[in-house]
Amino acid sequence: MTYDTIRETADAALMPTYGRFSVALEQGKSATVRDAEGREYIDFGSGIGVNSLGYADPEWAAAVAEQAGRLQHISNLYYNETQSLFAQEVCRATGMGRVFLCNSGAEANECAVKLARKYSEDKYGPDRYAVVTMNNSFHGRTIATLEATGQDAFHAHFLPFTGGFRYVQPGDVPALELALEGACAVMLECVQGEGGVKPLDFEYLRQVRRLCTEKDVLLVVDEVQTGVGRTGRFLACEHAGIRPDVVTLAKGLGGGLPIGACLCTEELGGVMSAGMHGSTFGGNPVVCAGGRVVLSQVTAPGFLEEVARKGDRLRSRLEKMPGVRSVRGLGLMLGVELDGISGREAAEKCVSAGLLVLTAKSLMRLLPPLTITDEELDRGLSILEKVLTDCGGKEE
Repeated sequence: MTYDTIRETADAALMPTYGRFSVALEQGKSATVRDAEGREYIDFGSGIGVNSLGYADPEWAAAVAEQAGRLQHISNLYYNETQSLFAQEVCRATGMGRVFLCNSGAEANECAVKLARKYSEDKYGPDRYAVVTMNNSFHGRTIATLEATGQDAFHAHFLPFTGGFRYVQPGDVPALELALEGACAVMLECVQGEGGVKPLDFEYLRQVRRLCTEKDVLLVVDEVQTGVGRTGRFLACEHAGIRPDVVTLAKGLGGGLPIGACLCTEELGGVMSAGMHGSTFGGNPVVCAGGRVVLSQVTAPGFLEEVARKGDRLRSRLEKMPGVRSVRGLGLMLGVELDGISGREAAEKCVSAGLLVLTAKSLMRLLPPLTITDEELDRGLSILEKVLTDCGGKEE
């Protein structure tokens, strides 16, 4: 099919919920992808941080195909070797005790809210149920996780919400202390991705951990976008030296297939009992087979150091480019503030020039595959530099 045919077919059949770019992607390898017309692009977005190993990683593809040829799905009423091993490995990689497997970050965060409220009700009764989140946060698009999201722009059109969420300004410790009265959990992102790639101060994160411990409030860290090596550590919270009670993962964990994971400490492992939660497709064997390959590569010696090195290389080049006002983020999760052009405008020009990038509010957001090569990185940066120069930026 040509691009025009693909677009016409999609526009006639799909709800118009996405602001799509004018390209139809067909196949890829590593961080290079080709469209329906045969044109190549360097991908600095990796499916919004999902394709952690890039396109068509041979080990990942072989594991997924082999599992699909043996057993593509079973009910969670039965045990399965691939799922069991994956669960063990993701617990080991995060340092957590137990995991619930689902299909997305929003589902993982829903599970975290239920776990926190059940823990608090068991111990303190039904009135201690509030979940404190941060202004400018993003936790999902279900009704509960939409309310957990601390941005009014996401709340419009979908009221009424279920209630039970409070918002505080990141860095405001006195406000957090007040909000913890009657709360069962604090949920936060170490880097607010959809909020504009804003890292939270490490010392503030340590103070949140201290307050949660003192008040027996669970600390839930949403690592849906930051986790699985994205920031140069397996979990972004490791940069601050804190250990959460609950961690949520998704996106890059499956390497390209739908997955979510809600992990908790061993002490919380028995809070949810049979029948209290579930997910038909959660822990699907094919997805778990791909996830095992992701984990084996990301936790291999030297891998995360390479992510950090490539992140430094990317940041260093970006900071010298024309029209770049500032760069923020961690590892291979960077937000770029531009002069005289919005992130969306820059992204559209990049597509035309052969580079795929993302946006976050007014910023350009970069989430390249963790396995991107230096050659692909340099090719993409050269395209971006030319785009920014053509937009009127001045060379330094």
